[in-house]
Amino acid sequence: MKQEVLDAQRQQWQDAFLEMPEMFGSEVSTPACKAAGLFRREGKTNVLELGCGQGRDTIWFARNGLHVTALDYSTQGLGAIDAKARELNLSHLIVTKIHDVRKPLPFADETFDACYSHMLFCMALTSAEIEFLSDEIRRVLKPGGLNVYTVRNTSDAHCRTGIHRGEDMWEIGGGFIVHFFSREKVERLAEGYEIVSIEEFEEGEVLKKLFAVTLRKIR
Repeated sequence: MKQEVLDAQRQQWQDAFLEMPEMFGSEVSTPACKAAGLFRREGKTNVLELGCGQGRDTIWFARNGLHVTALDYSTQGLGAIDAKARELNLSHLIVTKIHDVRKPLPFADETFDACYSHMLFCMALTSAEIEFLSDEIRRVLKPGGLNVYTVRNTSDAHCRTGIHRGEDMWEIGGGFIVHFFSREKVERLAEGYEIVSIEEFEEGEVLKKLFAVTLRKIR
């Protein structure tokens, strides 16, 4: 596995967002809709979103009265979110920040009530980088804080197709690298958390098979 291949994914996403301003559509994802309901029921109003892309879920959270700090390493995606927030008068609820999640999160301990990420963990990140990120999320969550994330799982039809890029990563259509997760990997990442739920679901016209994971910080 060559690090430069993984590093090149940043430009891959920049180009994709530039060419397709609504790459993932404008409608909220099902996981974000469920997460927003959970956050509101539990009074989790200060939310960190990682890998926010072009902001379809970010905007939904803000429309539901949540304060969202949205991170991504694509300036194209963040610019689109800022523009939508201004258009919808939601700028007071959304802060965007460019960041590479392979580096420490730029926040103090116990800053956020909840963290949300839709398919960020299954991007071109090594297992060690994912474990580091999971630890960082736990660090910036308040006690009892929620970590909600989704990942493509090893039952997905694209798993073990295309070009193998090391570990459980495969470069599939369009040159994007996907890290596929087994249930065992999800459970290993839950150290320091209580597992609230691990649910399977499908998404997209070409069905992707995913896990929706909800964790609660216990230490």
